[in-house]
Amino acid sequence: MKVKDIMSKEIAFLKSEDSIEKAAQLMKAYNVGSIPVCSGEQVIGIVTDRDITLRAVATGQNSKEQTVGNIMTPHTIVGNPEMSVEDVAQIMSKSQIRRLPIVENNSLVGMVALGDIALEPTFQDSAEDALTHISHPDNTLM
Repeated sequence: MKVKDIMSKEIAFLKSEDSIEKAAQLMKAYNVGSIPVCSGEQVIGIVTDRDITLRAVATGQNSKEQTVGNIMTPHTIVGNPEMSVEDVAQIMSKSQIRRLPIVENNSLVGMVALGDIALEPTFQDSAEDALTHISHPDNTLM
């Protein structure tokens, strides 16, 4: 099965100049924990609820004035719609991420979450393995 078969196609995205407050509002509205940051349709980063918490709130930043570009994680790992679900699960596990933007011809076309993989009965083991690696800290990344 390919990632295009399970990815979400209607996704929110932000621009780097958008406020952190807008990011949090979109996360609430879409019930998600991360949103891709785009320049045009090209993914330039990702902002997560954890980024908001650790890079803005914990440092006392004003969420209405601080921009997403200041707290996002740049150089985001992305996948493409033709990748196999197994390959995506391996990328997520190795990179310790729970959500992966899907890009085609340098344009954002979808998003796949670990939960999307776990919903497919044939890939539950892949999702479980990925979650095991994501949940354990990798001291080599520090």
